[in-house]
Amino acid sequence: MRRTPVEEFNALVLQAVNAIERHMTETMGRHSPLGHVEFAVEDVPPQMRAYEADIVESHGVALSKLYPAQPGTAAAAPRIVLYRRPIELRSDSDAELGMLVSSVLVEQLASLLNLPPESLEP
Repeated sequence: MRRTPVEEFNALVLQAVNAIERHMTETMGRHSPLGHVEFAVEDVPPQMRAYEADIVESHGVALSKLYPAQPGTAAAAPRIVLYRRPIELRSDSDAELGMLVSSVLVEQLASLLNLPPESLEP
């Protein structure tokens, strides 16, 4: 059976997260801190009212958003949400889509972990 576009995108995000995590483990010589980060995919971003620093965007359209941890609430772990349709629309091929997903994840994780993005790129 063939996977749906949503399942394909979700698998691509999971592959990118695993590649980044392996790279961090190999280069930093310690266990990756990604175990406490939640990753999610939504079709499109919600309507934004004002500029927010925790958004990765392209031409004014949000590609992802970082929701910081809120200890003591249901959102106790930080969460990175990728917006599937805007990312897909900016990619001309499967290879380009994979690179864009990885790039967006690296940007958000670098912001979350206070590391330079270059140190997280697999």
